[in-house]
Amino acid sequence: MEYDYLVMAGYFTLMITISVLFKKMASKSTSDYFRGGGKMLWWMVGATAFMTQFSAWTFTGAAGKAFSSGFEILGVFVGNMVAYIFAYLYFAKRFRQTRVDTPTEGVRRRFGKGNEQFFTWIIIPLSVLNAGVWLNGLGVFASAVFDTDINLTIYATGAAVLIVSLISGAWGVVASDFIQTLVVAVISVACAIVALFAVGGPTEIIDKFPGGFIVGPDMNYPLLIVGSFLFFIVKQLQSINNMQESYRFLNAKDSNNASKAALLALGMMVVGAVIWFIPPWAIRILDPNAALAYSELGKKAGDAVYLVFARDYMPTGTVGLLMAGLFAATMSSMDSALNRNSGIFVRSFYAPILRRGKSTDKEQLRAGMIASTVNGLLVIFCAQFYVSLRGLSLFDLMMQVATLLQSPILVPLFMAILIRKTPTWAPWSTVIFGLGVSLMVVKVWTPDVVGSWFGMNNLTGREASDIKIMTTIAAHLFFTIGFFLCTTLFYKEENDPYVETTKSFFEDVNTPCIEEEGQDIVDRQQRDKLGTLVMMMSVGLLFMVLIPNPMWGRVLFLCCSLVICFIGYALKRSAKINQAVKQKPIVN
Repeated sequence: MEYDYLVMAGYFTLMITISVLFKKMASKSTSDYFRGGGKMLWWMVGATAFMTQFSAWTFTGAAGKAFSSGFEILGVFVGNMVAYIFAYLYFAKRFRQTRVDTPTEGVRRRFGKGNEQFFTWIIIPLSVLNAGVWLNGLGVFASAVFDTDINLTIYATGAAVLIVSLISGAWGVVASDFIQTLVVAVISVACAIVALFAVGGPTEIIDKFPGGFIVGPDMNYPLLIVGSFLFFIVKQLQSINNMQESYRFLNAKDSNNASKAALLALGMMVVGAVIWFIPPWAIRILDPNAALAYSELGKKAGDAVYLVFARDYMPTGTVGLLMAGLFAATMSSMDSALNRNSGIFVRSFYAPILRRGKSTDKEQLRAGMIASTVNGLLVIFCAQFYVSLRGLSLFDLMMQVATLLQSPILVPLFMAILIRKTPTWAPWSTVIFGLGVSLMVVKVWTPDVVGSWFGMNNLTGREASDIKIMTTIAAHLFFTIGFFLCTTLFYKEENDPYVETTKSFFEDVNTPCIEEEGQDIVDRQQRDKLGTLVMMMSVGLLFMVLIPNPMWGRVLFLCCSLVICFIGYALKRSAKINQAVKQKPIVN
C-alpha cells in the first residue's frame, strides 16, 4: 500500500507543476483565464473534449454496470461516438464561430439578455449537481482503497481540483486534461491487457459471461437493449452538441482546429470504449463475487469491481496508478465545470448586472477566482449529500441526474443553431415544460406502467432501470423538443427585439475563424510546456519499475514509460522544428 501512496504523491506533484507552468498564460486577461484566449491547438482541445465525457464514474458506476450487465454499457459510449461524428461534421466549428468566451454569452447573442440570465442561474446549479456525482464516485472508490472516511476523501479531492482550476484557469485545466488523458490511457490499456491474459482472451468473455455477453443476466426482454442503444444515441447527441458544452471548442485557435479536436475525441472514444470495460467483464468470470468485496458500500459495492481487479490481478503499485487515473478523470470533469461556471457568473451576471459594465478586466479576473472557490465548495457539499443515498448505484444516480434534470435544459441549447425563428420566450418556457415532462416520468410514466403498455410484466431491477432511462429520453425527444418546435409557429419578426443580434449571431456562426497573428509563438509554448510535463510523467512511470514485482509487472511499467516518453519527446521536437521553420530566412 505504501507504493500506492508514493504513486499518488507523484501524480499530485505533477498536477501542481502544471498549475505553476501555465499560471502566467492564464493571468493575462479574463479571456485567457476562461477559455485560453481561443488559442489552443486541436490535440489539447480534443483531449479536454474527450475527458469532459470521462470521470471517476466511468471506472466506478459504468464499470459496475458493465460487471452486472455486460455489453449493454457500450450504448452510452456509442452515443458519444455518434455525437462526436456530428460535432466533427457540423457543430464544433460553428460553436467556435460564435466568437464568445462563455456559453451564456452565446445564449445572449442567440436568444437575448433575459434568456442569458435564465440559463446562467440554471446551468450553474446543474453543473454543481453533476460535479457532485463525479466527486462522490471518486470518494466511494478512494475510501474503499485506502480505508479512509469517505467525507475526508471528498474534501481532499475537491480541494485539489479547486487549486488547479483556481491558479491557472483554462490553460491549466486543458493542459491537465491532456496529461490526465495519458494517465487514463496508461492504466486502461495495462489493465485490459492483463485482464485478457487472465481470462484467456476475448472469446472467453463472450462465451462465459453470465446470461450471455450481449444480453447479460436479469433480462427477460432483450429488445430493451436495442432500445437503450438507440435512445442513448439521441441523448448523447444533444448532451455533447449544445451551447452549454460548447465551451470546449471555444478554446480552439480556429475553426479547423475545433473540428479536428472533435475528430480526435471521436478516435479516443472509439478506442477507449471497449478497453475500459474489459477488466470488469473479465472479473465477472474470474470472480463472480467481486461485487461483494466492499459490501459496506451498500448498493454502490458493485461500483468497486475495477478496484478489485487492480488489487488482485495487477502488479504492486497499479492500485496507486488506478487511483491516479480516477483522480485524473474526476479532476478533468470538475475543473472544467468550475472554470466554465466562473466565466458564466462573471461575464453574464457580475460584470453586466452587479457592476453594470464598469468592472475592469483585472477585477473580473479576481471575481472569477472567487466564483471558482464558491462553486468548488458547493460541489463538495453536494458530493457529501450523495453519500447518504446508499440505495442508488452510481450508474443510476448519474443517469437520473442527467436525464431528469439535464435533458430539459439541453433541448433549447441544442436546437439554438439549428432553428432560427423562435420567439424570445421559447427557450425558458421549453425548460419549464421539460421539467414538467420529467415530473410526469417520475410520478406517472413509471417503469411498471410503461412496461405494461408493451406487455412487459414482472420487470427485473435492471429492466426497470433501463425502461426509466428510455422513457425519460423518449419523453423529452417527443414532447420537449416538440414543444420547442411548436413555438416557431408563434414567431413574428416585427415583434422580435433581438432580430438584428440574431442575424449577426448566425452570420458569425457561418463565418470561419482563422488564427490570429503571432499564434505560432503560443503554439510553440503549448508543445514545449506539455512536452516537458509528459517527459516528467514518463520518468515517474520509469521509477515504478523499481517496485518489487514479477518480471512481467516491471516490463509492463517500462513499456508504459517508454510510450509516454516518446509522446513527450515528439512534442518537444515539434516545438523546436516549428521555431526553426519560422526563423528560417526567405530566399527570393
